[in-house]
Amino acid sequence: MFSYVIKKLITAIPILVGVTLMVFLILHLTPGDPALVILGQDATPEAVEALREKLGLNDPLPVQYLRYLNNLLHGDLGTSIRTNQPVTRELMTRFPNTVELAFVSLLFATVLGLLTGTIAAVKRGTWIDTVTMTGAVAGVSAPSFWLGLMFMLLFAYYLHWLPASGRGGPLTTWAGWSHIMLPAITLGLGSAATLARITRSSLLDVMAQDYVRTARAKGLKERLVIYRHALRNALVPVVTIVGLQLGFLLGGAVVTEQIFAWPGIGTQIITAIGNRDFPVVQGAVLLIAVTFVLVNLAVDILYYFVDPRIRYD
Repeated sequence: MFSYVIKKLITAIPILVGVTLMVFLILHLTPGDPALVILGQDATPEAVEALREKLGLNDPLPVQYLRYLNNLLHGDLGTSIRTNQPVTRELMTRFPNTVELAFVSLLFATVLGLLTGTIAAVKRGTWIDTVTMTGAVAGVSAPSFWLGLMFMLLFAYYLHWLPASGRGGPLTTWAGWSHIMLPAITLGLGSAATLARITRSSLLDVMAQDYVRTARAKGLKERLVIYRHALRNALVPVVTIVGLQLGFLLGGAVVTEQIFAWPGIGTQIITAIGNRDFPVVQGAVLLIAVTFVLVNLAVDILYYFVDPRIRYD
């Protein structure tokens, strides 16, 4: 196990370096002078030069990147141009809200996806299978911004069941849950549809295996055959997809947070872009990307315990 974990950690290092390089180049890939882009066309030459000096843009690009890496290793993501506060501090006030939304969305997606996928596999070829898989295709295809607006219109405006926007507090209160339901369902519905299709496909493959037919031939009840033998092995590929979906939910929360005015890192990115606050944009994108890589690394390590074939190899 130790060698497997070390191997995965070593593999993640060049990926993380590549992520930092891409995020670093965000500022430098903008057309024209980055300092002029940040300050606007009406900025004086003195102000532009002062900002270039502050951001270190007068140094050669390799020197800037090495300084950027060194600052990252010390937890320094720079200073916000708009608020003059450390970017790390600003992000940490919003990032926990995004993580909270992503985890609740993942919980919703996992429960709904596993349930509907299992039912569709057990009822293969029936109208139940057709309805659930049609719903899964619709869930994958529907744009999240459209779903969010429809849910808001129905449950907040017409039915008055749930609040339309904002964060109501911690999840230990009903206000917290009532505010997070609509954005979590909107964000997680596409992932639920993906998990449902994969669960159905995986379970059907397992149910066609010889050991499942043997269990049926021995007279085991169909419920025991499916839930004790088939479903357990069918969940092995699903675990990987669940981990990947968490990364996608973190990155995809930008649109959902904007629709529901959720005070997360997604709304912070949109605000920073509008304010031309590039250090905050860089820091937020880097934080999401690194989290995605680390989640995938954790899933790879978890896969070692879930799939015995990896241990034997």
